[in-house]
Amino acid sequence: MTEVKVHNMPSVYVMETQMPISMVEDLNDYLDEYLEDENKKSLSHTLVGQISQGEQLLMDSDDSRVKEYKNFVQTLGADYVNFFLKTTGLKFKNRKAVVIDETWSVHSYAGDYNPLHDHGTKTITGISTTGWTKVPQEILDKPVSGTPEYSLYNASGNCDGCVSFQYGKDGLIDADRLRPPQNFMIKPEVGKLLVFPSWLQHMVYPFKGEGERRTVASNLNCWDVSAESLTTEKENDVD
Repeated sequence: MTEVKVHNMPSVYVMETQMPISMVEDLNDYLDEYLEDENKKSLSHTLVGQISQGEQLLMDSDDSRVKEYKNFVQTLGADYVNFFLKTTGLKFKNRKAVVIDETWSVHSYAGDYNPLHDHGTKTITGISTTGWTKVPQEILDKPVSGTPEYSLYNASGNCDGCVSFQYGKDGLIDADRLRPPQNFMIKPEVGKLLVFPSWLQHMVYPFKGEGERRTVASNLNCWDVSAESLTTEKENDVD
């Protein structure tokens, strides 16, 4: 057999992990209480979500029940950047620190959805996260994308409530063209959390049935720092 070398040329990296159950419970406890607060802050005027049945709310990252999550995603953000630099062989001109900017919740019900969009951050290097603390059974019962049971034909509803990441243009005969997929679908699950670059466009499909699809999302900035001015945790520092 002739020896060959294949050059893999990825378009994007998405990190997936699981939040601890205690973190999910703390976030839900905070949000259950916050939903009843008459001073809750809506972000419906700044987020593209078509959330007519539910709400989109700015969260307080310094609340004691949210702090564990805040530290968790800041560390993951630094891990993501370090993975990117190591995998690609690229380097930043300056040392950076990953710091959370805003955290918000999306409380979706039947018919709610998020159109295709990306996220904006205060720094050019931006990281975003999305995770779920409540998922309706109607969504959980659907097959996962990529499995033999998954199909989008015959009004299957298999993409209902899923998040779809788009990083290129897809066609029906891509397999025949030997063209790799330019999108992928993720089914929400309680505790699942994704980390991705803020430029990555994504959308959320509407779903049917009862129950709340509860999302907690964040944007993180990557600030240039010097050794003297670095004030964040060491694990949030990247080269």
